Amino acid sequence: MTPLKRPWRDYSGRVSPLKTATFAALFLPALWVAFRFATHRLGARPLDEALLEIGQWTLRLVFLALTVTPLSRMLAWPRLNLVRRMLGVGAFAYIVIHFSLYIVSESFNLGAVASEILKRVYLSIGFVALLGLAALAATSTDGMVRRLGPRRWQALHRFVYLIGLFGLVHFFLQSKLDEWEPTVMIGLFAWLMGWRALAWAFGRRPVPLWGAVLLTLAVGPFIALLEAVYFHFAYHVTIARVLAADLSLQTGVRPAWVVFGIVAMVTGLALARAALRRPSLKPAGLPVVSELNSN
Repeated sequence: MTPLKRPWRDYSGRVSPLKTATFAALFLPALWVAFRFATHRLGARPLDEALLEIGQWTLRLVFLALTVTPLSRMLAWPRLNLVRRMLGVGAFAYIVIHFSLYIVSESFNLGAVASEILKRVYLSIGFVALLGLAALAATSTDGMVRRLGPRRWQALHRFVYLIGLFGLVHFFLQSKLDEWEPTVMIGLFAWLMGWRALAWAFGRRPVPLWGAVLLTLAVGPFIALLEAVYFHFAYHVTIARVLAADLSLQTGVRPAWVVFGIVAMVTGLALARAALRRPSLKPAGLPVVSELNSN
């Protein structure tokens, strides 16, 4: 294995603390689930619980990979892009474990597995997401980038947005009454896609921070309204009642507040970073050079 192919090294062949920490962190959720399974801490149905938790971590890793681009640009942290591929491949590894656990739960009866995938919509959607992540993982190498060409490779890897959506639908449909985390994930996905819509609208220009602020202010109310509409049609609860519960906090911290808190923290960090990067005043006669332009 050459130094460049080792996951903890950057393209110069040097050890990257960021990549090393990310690589090590990718193992932690699976090890934690395995430990709890081995020590009988996953409840009455440990295999089903392990299956669920690994599936949740698959979706979380997909979302972390989607977060890299907006975060690296908003925080002016281009080296963060070094871990995007690693997160994507990690998500594929987790979905393989997730699917393998499902096969185990069906007593290795592949016929029953295939039949269930064909009969149940949420399983069909999850299987499509598995195939999509497999295609992206198989083409994630530098060699495949050269073989496909940058434009075709980038077009192919934009399917991660559709994979993220499929993963959300799969998660939401199988969650039944426990819609708290799926709703949070929907809110984060809405923000991530909203940021990309702004990036597309501004073309080659950076997305202005005021755009991110407006997006952040909009996503919380959007998720609160979406949750209210869902409960109205699914359980015949009035929209006003759900919105009142969201605002009161008497029933706990609702998904809309969690989503707003997360994206507000990211946006706040970006605003603080921008303030710190403002050019300092120079003595008369000397040009003012922006730190951002000097990099």
